[in-house]
Amino acid sequence: MIVKNEAENLPRCLESVKDAVDELIVLDTGSTDATVAIARSFGAQVYHFPWNNSFSDARNEALQYITGDWILVLDADEVLAPEIISTLRQVIQQEQAIVVNLIRHEIGATQSPYSLVSRLFRNHPAIRFSRPYHAMVDDSVAQLMTQEPHWQVINCSDVAILHYGYEPGAIASHNKLEKARTTMEGFFADHPDDAYVCSKLGALYVQMDDWARGVELLQRGLKLPSNPPVRYELHYHLGIAQSRLQNYPQAERHYHLAIAQPLLESLKLGAYNNLGSLLQAKGDLAGAKALFEKALAIDPAFAAGHYNLGMNLKALGQMVEAIAHYQQAIILNPSYAEAYQNLGVVLLKLGRVPEGLEAFEKAIALHDQQNSLEGDRLRQGLQQMGFSLN
Repeated sequence: MIVKNEAENLPRCLESVKDAVDELIVLDTGSTDATVAIARSFGAQVYHFPWNNSFSDARNEALQYITGDWILVLDADEVLAPEIISTLRQVIQQEQAIVVNLIRHEIGATQSPYSLVSRLFRNHPAIRFSRPYHAMVDDSVAQLMTQEPHWQVINCSDVAILHYGYEPGAIASHNKLEKARTTMEGFFADHPDDAYVCSKLGALYVQMDDWARGVELLQRGLKLPSNPPVRYELHYHLGIAQSRLQNYPQAERHYHLAIAQPLLESLKLGAYNNLGSLLQAKGDLAGAKALFEKALAIDPAFAAGHYNLGMNLKALGQMVEAIAHYQQAIILNPSYAEAYQNLGVVLLKLGRVPEGLEAFEKAIALHDQQNSLEGDRLRQGLQQMGFSLN
């Protein structure tokens, strides 16, 4: 691990691995809180490294202190899923395995709840991190496998890491996004033909509403050699960008191309969900319903999928079925204000006024907590309809 001021998250992370690993190596990059003391309380060996704006430099510094045969990399806002430990112990017994790619569950993410990360790998001297921001070992592993082709990269299909960085309050601030942009732009200037950095920097531009630069960079990436995960990301983020620009046929095309990539289905949930929403918006309710049902078949715990299927069923006039999916979305995500809000709409339509008003009250409270103006709009709308809230 590399850490800085992670006193709040670190105990949860280290608790998840303390009985599963033989050594804990923590590289601190300048903490001023209790991070170092907490790490040592778990028996970790703590080393120090002055931060130089390069995640790969810090991770490579940490590698030199490791004595074990296999290396698991976690961030402080992640935990190792306990049910995966026995599986990982078996996988690393394979003599040809050099890297085990792990499924990471992005807790709280509304778009893509799963990602694939190369976080478990053999302690081989040729394996090193590259890229200053999205540091990963993939480049060095690819080079190693050209020289030693007997090695194999294995994908573990079960969730191994839980990532809490998308929870409310943990989302990147604008300042953090700016720092990421500056770092990635510096790397891109030296590596203009790198499809991966086109994907990540292009997606960041889209996130920051810089549509033109985002689309240009993502389209550039599609012209460069890349692997299926990178091609998926390029098409997926082009789908988002073109949808925001109201270029709906292009957005639909890119989502279809993203879904066509040979990846684990759980990694494509975002594309299924977004394409479903696109079809719903243009009136193809049957097509949208099929996609939302496909997403939920892949992951029954996908809260956004339940919400969107609820919206779809409401549009189809299937109110009772819609209620069930809104309620399931709320069970999975108790802070889902929109689910409470639309649940209230359906309940009122069915004449279940007390239940409907209760759902609206919860929606308004959540909107207020999230500093959304939607709460005030709902209050006014209900008052105009003659309803009084507690």
